[in-house]
Amino acid sequence: MKILVTGGAGFIGSAVCRYLVGQCGVSVVNLDKLTYAANLSSLKTIENHSAYAFEQVDVCDGEAVLSVMKKHAIDAVMHLAAESHVDRSIDGPSAFMQTNIMGTYSMLEASREYWSNFMKNKDNFRFHHVSTDEVFGDLPFDDSLFREDTPYAPSSPYSASKASSDHLVHAWHRTYGLPIVMSNCSNNYGPYHFPEKLIPLIVINALQNKPLPVYGKGENVRDWLYVEDHAVALTAVIEKGRIGQSYNIGGNSERTNLAVVQGICDILDQKRPEGRLRRDLITYVADRPGHDMRYAIDSNKIKSELGWRPSVSFEQGLAATVDWYLNNEWWWKPILVNRYSGQRLGR
Repeated sequence: MKILVTGGAGFIGSAVCRYLVGQCGVSVVNLDKLTYAANLSSLKTIENHSAYAFEQVDVCDGEAVLSVMKKHAIDAVMHLAAESHVDRSIDGPSAFMQTNIMGTYSMLEASREYWSNFMKNKDNFRFHHVSTDEVFGDLPFDDSLFREDTPYAPSSPYSASKASSDHLVHAWHRTYGLPIVMSNCSNNYGPYHFPEKLIPLIVINALQNKPLPVYGKGENVRDWLYVEDHAVALTAVIEKGRIGQSYNIGGNSERTNLAVVQGICDILDQKRPEGRLRRDLITYVADRPGHDMRYAIDSNKIKSELGWRPSVSFEQGLAATVDWYLNNEWWWKPILVNRYSGQRLGR
């Protein structure tokens, strides 16, 4: 099987590429525009592998996408390319509408053209659209969970754009018969995560003795999923998922934002002790507009149908993530100098 992975130079996309090529022996074509959060350095371990190829293409350029599909004789598409940071969507929603909505439209049309007119074995084709639990809005503080049939209620420009793309994918399946599968995941974390997101930002700030910003009172709850577990789940969905079906993927690890930040502080105090406790650096800042209070995913469907379940606990994954940032300054320090210095976004 040869899989086209869009956004393969991003955080989740690069984890998928590394897993497919390095551990599954699957051929991958990484299609990425290389926007600010993309980083080909995240693929150093496979960049010279015979089963890996890179194409610098914008997902909004349908003709270029179709050309890549034909050139590489693609068997399946895993569509991860997206603008993904909620704060940036508040500051500049236009890029999110363009990439997440129109980009998905272009990918669907290119895939439909390729599947209809250029594939020899049409039964093998899959279009796997990778989405987020944020399309469901937020949950009360009780035992409720997001399920595959939870009504959509997006709160931010980002989640609204992803909800729109989800609906497009379902429509192309219903109207044109395009063989699709979908997945909606909880918050990912792990190595190679661009430092605008909570966990890498806190790790890097704490290493530099900078304030550790926590929105509001830090009471917002997220379900955390280790990115390498997610890569395994996505592979199971594209290989074994039922056509037309959606699968929720979560880590079964609900934590408040404050608890996550405190956990990072405690790990760093143990591994890189300073003269002060890093919890003293925690600074409460004005909350994000429209900030959802709680996300939590019911992953029973993917567990029962595809046999996937998370293998890394949050405590294990957080410690491994902190270790990775401690040992890989070569990856994140140039980002702070050239692309993002840790400033607050989305006011």
